[in-house]
Amino acid sequence: MRFTELGVCGAHLVEAEPHADQRGLFARTWCAREFASRGLSPRLVQASVSFNARQGTLRGLHYQTSPAEEAKLVRCTAGRVWDVVLDLRPDSPTYLAHAAVELSADTRAAVYVPEGCAHGFLTLTDGAEVLYQMSEYYAPASSRGVRWNDPAFGIPWPAPVVVISERDRTYPDFRPAHAQSPLEVPR
Repeated sequence: MRFTELGVCGAHLVEAEPHADQRGLFARTWCAREFASRGLSPRLVQASVSFNARQGTLRGLHYQTSPAEEAKLVRCTAGRVWDVVLDLRPDSPTYLAHAAVELSADTRAAVYVPEGCAHGFLTLTDGAEVLYQMSEYYAPASSRGVRWNDPAFGIPWPAPVVVISERDRTYPDFRPAHAQSPLEVPR
């Protein structure tokens, strides 16, 4: 696996290094030792999948607070998505910075989202599917979110948002005190 640091401290693009032959290819997509050697959480306790029927579907930006802060490994398994990591850690050197990459089933790359960062994506194709592996169990009491188009973050999305949940659409403007307000985020 190849790890490339993104513009958010601790966030990485994780690329498989496929071995191809006449049968197709084989690639390792997870190794606890390799993640731990880079200071990334090697703990995975839960996996979820998100299927999105329409291009222009936006999910996020979601995160969990202590005691259930979670790291995520996010991979697009069908179609293409614009994946965003937003640093909400006040003590981080990249506080309020974001990193964005296109993930696709064709590249098989993943994004590692560190604890304390929000995550979201916009589908670039119909039928996009995203697989999440998380370091903590889903904890509704720790779930939070920030609005995808909040001017505090200035995230440039590459296409119009066509489908979005009411909750994701109506998060209030970000203020550090809001980062800790109890808002349940549906997955």
